[in-house]
Order: sequence, then structure tokens, then C-alpha cells
Amino acid sequence: MKRNLKTRPFLTLRQMTTAGLLSAIAIALSMTPLGYIPIPWLVGVNATTMHIPVIIASIVSGPIVGLIVGTIFGISSFLRANHPFFANPVIAILPRMLIGITAYYAFQWSKSSVVAAIAGTLTNTIGVLTLIFAFGYLPLKVVLGIAGINGTAEVIVSALIVGAVVKAFQRAYRP
Repeated sequence: MKRNLKTRPFLTLRQMTTAGLLSAIAIALSMTPLGYIPIPWLVGVNATTMHIPVIIASIVSGPIVGLIVGTIFGISSFLRANHPFFANPVIAILPRMLIGITAYYAFQWSKSSVVAAIAGTLTNTIGVLTLIFAFGYLPLKVVLGIAGINGTAEVIVSALIVGAVVKAFQRAYRP
């Protein structure tokens, strides 16, 4: 007896293209000062814009593509490891993998790219800083200070950029 099984590719061509393009942008950001912006008053602390391609990937192509681009972000953070806590793969990679998933579901729930950008950015900030504190790298007071300064700046920048890029993308690909 012959079974007629139809197979579906894991990712569509459009999803693979989006994953490749936004992963390349994430890699380029990791190699330039645009990906990790130093905060002058906090020596050795950087605000990141690398979560932005992850959020965009998840909104336009789904949570799996967001997970792939987030993993690229996490691996680049691990390989760059400018602090001992980022040499820990749990801190460097795991929260970054979750950015695309939370951003995707926030977008599905709200239909707002700005809400998705905020959710994805907070996933990164809260995830990384919670793990840094949990592993005992920094005291709570320092972690909360970084969250207030970095988190606020990253949420604002992310909401503005993601909102504009997703709006342009939706306009270009409107059926």
C-alpha cells in the first residue's frame, strides 16, 4: 500500500531569505559600534541595538525566524564576551533566543509593532539582567540601575526603529 504523504518545508523561501538577511544585519551590527553602544557614565556597559533585527524578523516572518536571528545575536554576544557574564552561554544566548518568540506573540496579541518591540526589548533586558543577578555577577542595585538606564533607552530606540521598518515592510508587501 502506497501512502501519499505531502511534506512541507520547515521554512518557506521568504522565511529563509528574511532569516538570512536579518541574521547578516545582526552579524554586521555585532562587528560595528552600532550594535553595542557604550554608555559613557557606566564603564564597560553597552546598550544594544542587536535585538531590533530579531524583533523585525519575528513580526514579518514568525517566531521560528525570530528564534533563528535571536540565536545569531546570542552567539555573537557570546563570542564577543566583553564581560565574564557574557562568557556564560546561558546569559549570552538564552534570553536572545526568546526575544523573537515574545515579540511575535505580543504582535499577534496587539497587532502593534511598537508593542512587539517593547515586549522583545524587555525580554532581552530583563532576561539578561535577571540571569546576571542570578549567577551572582552583579548586585541587585547595579542590575536595577542598568535596567533603568539601558532598558529605557533600548525600548525607545527599538519602538521607533521597529515601528518604522515594519510599517515600510507592510506597505511594500501589501497584497
